[in-house]
Amino acid sequence: MLLSSSWMASPSRPNHALVSDITRTPSLSSRRIKDLSWFVDSNIIPSYSFPSLLKMAQQLQRKNQTLHCSASLHSNPTLPRKDELPVHGVSEKVIGVLGGGQLGRMLCQAASKLAIKIAILDPLVNCPASSLAYYHMVGNFDDSTTVQKFAKRCDVLTVEIEHVDVATLEILEQQGIDCQPRASTIRIIQDKYLQKVHFSQHGIPLPEFMQIDDLEGAKKAGDLFGYPLMVKSRRLAYDGRGNAVAKSAEELSSAIFALDGFERGLYVEKWAPFVKELSVVIARCRDNSMSCYPVVETIHKENICHIVKAPASVSWEIKNLATDVAYKAVSSLEGAGIFAVELFLTEDGQILLNEVAPRPHNSGHHTIESCKTSQFEQHLRAVLGLPLGDPSMITPAAIMYNILGEEEGEPGFYIANQLMQRALSISGAFVHWYNKPEMRKQRKMGHITIVGRSMSAVENLLSSTLDEASEKPAVEPRVGIIMGSDSDFPVMRDAAKVLDTFGVPYEIKIVSAHRTPHWMFSYASSAQERGIQIIIAGAGGAAHLPGMVASLTPLPVIGVPVRASTLDGIDSLLSIVQMPRGVPVATVAINNATNAGLLAVRMLGVADVDLLSRMSQFQEDTKKNVLRKAEKLEKDGWDLQ
Repeated sequence: MLLSSSWMASPSRPNHALVSDITRTPSLSSRRIKDLSWFVDSNIIPSYSFPSLLKMAQQLQRKNQTLHCSASLHSNPTLPRKDELPVHGVSEKVIGVLGGGQLGRMLCQAASKLAIKIAILDPLVNCPASSLAYYHMVGNFDDSTTVQKFAKRCDVLTVEIEHVDVATLEILEQQGIDCQPRASTIRIIQDKYLQKVHFSQHGIPLPEFMQIDDLEGAKKAGDLFGYPLMVKSRRLAYDGRGNAVAKSAEELSSAIFALDGFERGLYVEKWAPFVKELSVVIARCRDNSMSCYPVVETIHKENICHIVKAPASVSWEIKNLATDVAYKAVSSLEGAGIFAVELFLTEDGQILLNEVAPRPHNSGHHTIESCKTSQFEQHLRAVLGLPLGDPSMITPAAIMYNILGEEEGEPGFYIANQLMQRALSISGAFVHWYNKPEMRKQRKMGHITIVGRSMSAVENLLSSTLDEASEKPAVEPRVGIIMGSDSDFPVMRDAAKVLDTFGVPYEIKIVSAHRTPHWMFSYASSAQERGIQIIIAGAGGAAHLPGMVASLTPLPVIGVPVRASTLDGIDSLLSIVQMPRGVPVATVAINNATNAGLLAVRMLGVADVDLLSRMSQFQEDTKKNVLRKAEKLEKDGWDLQ
């Protein structure tokens, strides 16, 4: 094996080697050469690539082949087939990303787990992804020459922003460059009017829309759709830019002026009377298989995504409808990757498509901590053709809060730092800082994700994070103990004692099915939202409370029949166990609230390893206690006196 010694470190180039020092031979494929020749224009490559090069050379030497030193890089017709080359790791392909902002940064973070190489093209030397990327080419991603030069050094080309030169992507595809998603998709998505036309042609439900070319056309649209009227830019509209609302015909001129007139193209949408904004993130693989993340709710502030709640608090029917609309929308597009489908939920239960992003999206940031596979790893899997990961959530609830610039410059950095300091003290909170060098008002500088066992719990934790004067929130109850009268308390307190023993937080309330039916309805219907996971309901006599509560909540209800002054509690027991089909209520022996507490602990233990372990220890301690008594009996005998 021959290697030129000129690649070794020197004062003039301590960390690089000349490309001319390495020559491809029949055994060295073009893929290997491309992996090692990032800086072709300056004839240098990073020296950290040489361990791989030396390993290849050693493999070639064992096959009696030679790696020569000369300046020739001519191809050889006897090169081995690509499928004959061993793959080291998950993939040796280099993914090129147009854009190096926060999405590119988080793509790099996901790639590092799998040792996937990410190259970025971004005009900023210190862009967020720069310090984490395998390679950063400084240049504009809307410059055709630069993009073509960058693309030819990558195996797969993708985007973290859709506002790129789509004509160049089309040229690259004609040249055989692998672009994911396809250029046709980027062309559709980056022009929001064309996007609306495309989806309407595929039967996707949308707000009514119309292109406008002048003020007169805008007024006609206002007459047709009414006011308020949403005026939108066709291009370069994101993060609150490109939208303006005209509340009357008199406000049309100012709305159009705010969007820089008609030069970039405008269109209008009929106002959608939505009650919630939803989002569905979908991964589409190269074989067209798809995988959907749970539906989330997005809350916007000044047209910028402010908070994301996962999962969305909507009915199962609405979730299915939203997922179906999102699936159909993505199915109409071409290419692999992550797609985020933004939706409106209207007052009458309709789902209308707002817009689609062909890349990782703000509404999917929570997936880094809350799902089995993050949207960023999923995007990498999809564009490389790897098996898609499981998108399901690993936590009952998550909330994502965007850290937006509140002030310009240093004051803004100080405010953000104080917020992150508070978040770092919160259990279940994860801080992401994008390391942008410049602070501007309303600019996305980072985000905080908080995970927990209920939406109520994570919302309270977020509130305490945002409020400097707020005290640490109290631990929310997991079990609700309710009874129809305080006369039931001597029995029901045994359930509380058990929960205390196992460290399970609970609340105790008097809720009468007969004397306070409205309070019973309110308690039962709100229990899940407040973080209650199990309800223990004690009742005597007619004992309607457990069954009525069970009919109002999806949570499990354990009924405790309480012995009353007549019938010895049999009436209560029979009332609880005679619930109609479809309204299940668990029950225990008369007055045995202890077992109700233990059953609640076992139920919670299904998803709580610590509780399950403590329950096992409780059973072991109970067994030992019985064995000690038996041993004492054998030793001391019965005391009959």
